[in-house]
Amino acid sequence: MGIILSDGCRLSARVWRPDDADENPVPVILEYLPYRKRDGTCARDALTHPWFAMRGYACVRVDMRGNGDSHGLMEDEYAPQEQADAVEVINWLAAQPWCSGTVGMMGISWGGFNGLQVAALQPEPLKAVITLCSTVDRFADDIHYKGGCLLNENLGWGATMWSYSSRAPDPALRADWREMWLQRLEAEPFLPALWLRHQSRDAYWQHGSVSEDYSAIKAKVLAIGGWGDAYKNAVPQLVEALPGAKGIVGPWVHKYPHFAAPEPRIGFLQEALRWWDKWLKGIDTGVQDDPDYRAYLMDGVRPAAWYLERKGRWIAEDTGATSHLATKTLHLTDTGLTEMGLTEMGLSEIGPTDTGLSSTPAELNRLVSSPAHCGADAGEYCAIWLGPEMPGDQRRDDALSQTFDSAPLGADMDIVGAPTLTLTLTSDRPQAQIAVRLNHIHPDGAATRITYGVLNLSHRHSASDPVPMPAGTAQQVTLALDHIAYRVPRGHRLRVSISDAYWPMLWPSPDKTRLTLLAGQIALPQRPTAGGDEHLFEPPTAAAPWQVETLRPENHIRQQQTDMVTGMVNLRIEDDFGLIRDSDHGLINGSIARESWTIHPDDPLSAHGACHWTDELRRDDIHLRTEAHCAMTADAKAFHLTARLEAYENDKLIFERDLTETIPRQNL
Repeated sequence: MGIILSDGCRLSARVWRPDDADENPVPVILEYLPYRKRDGTCARDALTHPWFAMRGYACVRVDMRGNGDSHGLMEDEYAPQEQADAVEVINWLAAQPWCSGTVGMMGISWGGFNGLQVAALQPEPLKAVITLCSTVDRFADDIHYKGGCLLNENLGWGATMWSYSSRAPDPALRADWREMWLQRLEAEPFLPALWLRHQSRDAYWQHGSVSEDYSAIKAKVLAIGGWGDAYKNAVPQLVEALPGAKGIVGPWVHKYPHFAAPEPRIGFLQEALRWWDKWLKGIDTGVQDDPDYRAYLMDGVRPAAWYLERKGRWIAEDTGATSHLATKTLHLTDTGLTEMGLTEMGLSEIGPTDTGLSSTPAELNRLVSSPAHCGADAGEYCAIWLGPEMPGDQRRDDALSQTFDSAPLGADMDIVGAPTLTLTLTSDRPQAQIAVRLNHIHPDGAATRITYGVLNLSHRHSASDPVPMPAGTAQQVTLALDHIAYRVPRGHRLRVSISDAYWPMLWPSPDKTRLTLLAGQIALPQRPTAGGDEHLFEPPTAAAPWQVETLRPENHIRQQQTDMVTGMVNLRIEDDFGLIRDSDHGLINGSIARESWTIHPDDPLSAHGACHWTDELRRDDIHLRTEAHCAMTADAKAFHLTARLEAYENDKLIFERDLTETIPRQNL
């Protein structure tokens, strides 16, 4: 189906609806994405949208402007044009004779973001939103920056979009597919460079951050996330900020929870149906009486780069999320994590800022100066491909960090919420960063990461107006670690680990730094120890899976290597997503993504990241392929990016484009 916008741009849509919708109009559930409905999201679409259509809804899956089979050109993620198009689409859908006039938006990641963003624009037919794995603050909690630090996912996911959005439309659907493809290739924005031009929380990031004005969202919001995902914080934030919002967080990575991993999965479709029936049809399903916040409290287990299942239990908070829970404060001391701080020890606290080192006794005098490759066991920033992407045993990174251990716990401890760490420290350089991990230490020494946080110390006071560190002057900094729900067993220990490098998750500071810790404490949100499940979900269900023929099976590789001659340390990633043929319409598609992250332990300026995607489409005797490359290095003053895009028709190069960008470092 085509949707013609007011400027003449045609968006391509796929529709699932009841056979009698023309006679008995139904509400619409819209999912609006750049990820190609013809070959990109087919697997999850097949499981989800027909299920709702069989229960009285029209599901509409729209390719955004410039992507998949839609016309036009893409500008950026969450651009004003994208949001304006969505409002037009919603109003168009509401006016169709088979629509009852009410619309809901549902989506994960990009679709979760724009559901909230469009809701803030208040199109009249939009009554409800289900947002999964999303954020309320584009600068603080997306794939670009975290705690003001530059995430290497900025390059990694930018490379993914450099690949995704440069793919051709399906040649079977239109005669002008080649013209559309070439226009798309010529205009495709290289997003990593665009994002890197905004290194503080300026107006660019404020746009689309619904935390700027929660009150603008009038639609009813159900927010869902996973502890294995990058986006752990939005669910409790939305529950606390939006009247009537409900939240669910499971153990999952970046997937819909009716087919996510690790298990247990839940009956997400049934939960969503209850939401839609109430807010789009006016049926009393009792959702307004559900607990505000339902979270999966994970049992503390041994570290692993992948879990098929996490043992635990569902807990429920009737009102609010976690802000009302009590906290337990532990102090960082020379004897580890203790409940006794400076005052109890008869010492004076160091002042919050600009305090001379010599005039005040310090509880600590710990040097943090980690080698640049510290962070090798952090796992992927956003676990999504179902490979070995989760944080492994933290002992190797802990050996390169300053660590503070508690005594063995006298009882189980349920940590539910966002731990907050406050430090007093000095830096010998104006630009520095810290990474803080809260770890669970097993009796044999194995270390499982519970949660973590990072901070660019120039952003210690403000993400909008960074200020360099005054060298050698004590500063107090506070950072919140990511939300979590985790049980540490009796007899096990807690550890706070602090480093000034976290590679390859974070791009390093320009110089090797020496941080001195003078005092610190961590506030742990505590919940009374839960017994059994406090809430039960229906088991997962779904529609029939997508029918495909596998021509090449998928395969995932993670290899860490050290060159014993040069000392360079490299992480090599290869995700081969296989090659498949759609059993219905016959389109063949496949992709291979490759990343390389290299650094020398003694030289932050040796950091090098490179990405290369190969994408194939085959239709009858037409074989189309793109090769999308990009790389980044930096010196003390600037980032240096290169990118190349190649397009092949039947193995003949028909398009090539090279980009080179130099972008000054700004408090980064």
